[in-house]
Amino acid sequence: GESPAYWARVKRLAERTGLRVKVIPVTEEGYRQSYDLCEGLSPEEFLGYLAEAAVVCTDSFHGAVFAALLQREFEIFQEERGTYIFNSNDMRMIQHIPAMMEAGISSLKLEGRAKSAYYVACVTQAYRRAIDFFWEHPEEELPASILEETEKISHRTYSTGFYFGDEPGEMPDRGQYTRNYELVAICQGREGDYLRLTQRNRFFAGQEVDILQPGREPVLATLEQLKNGDWEPIEKAPHAEMTVYWKTDLEVQPGAYLRVKKAARAV
Repeated sequence: GESPAYWARVKRLAERTGLRVKVIPVTEEGYRQSYDLCEGLSPEEFLGYLAEAAVVCTDSFHGAVFAALLQREFEIFQEERGTYIFNSNDMRMIQHIPAMMEAGISSLKLEGRAKSAYYVACVTQAYRRAIDFFWEHPEEELPASILEETEKISHRTYSTGFYFGDEPGEMPDRGQYTRNYELVAICQGREGDYLRLTQRNRFFAGQEVDILQPGREPVLATLEQLKNGDWEPIEKAPHAEMTVYWKTDLEVQPGAYLRVKKAARAV
């Protein structure tokens, strides 16, 4: 840390406990300390020092997490700019791609860990469409149809985080999820005049579905002439993973996702 108060607390702790201080320096202030410096550590050596420490003093996320995992006593020090708590908002920068391009960013990483395949497909396609649009029309606003795709996944309140300075910055006060759409089926392919679907959530004949598939813009269609796996007419698909046949002329690729807007869902 750069704060003199940080190092004053370390000194008082050492005097009170008689512990020897070892510093893993990451700032100029850290290098200026008269304590033992532990420089150029490998990941294994870093963890080794934490595992052997009686007390870990840190303003680092990783330092605090590993100290907790290793069951070491630790103190978290606040940076001069404040302490950063886990954000309860989700990052969304899709409408600001031109600003990122102007800043020299040439590639994007979309966070998909611990997310469903549907989430990854939906967000990836939305950003792909947005990048292509802005490449051709850098001065125009993102079409609402592309931005809307980011509302069709389970998400928390969207934010631009610290991309534009401290506003809105950190938002730890609310973390409720919004789920406006629900995935109801996955297309497995075509059998004659019918698409073969695998049910993922309950759906009904007459419902409007929003179809997401690779390389194409989402399309709306109405579910009509449904049959179960035994080719018997049905009005609803209530059972998990059941096979459903849907008669339609639409060209729908295997693996396409069918989703419904929750507000319009039948009961």
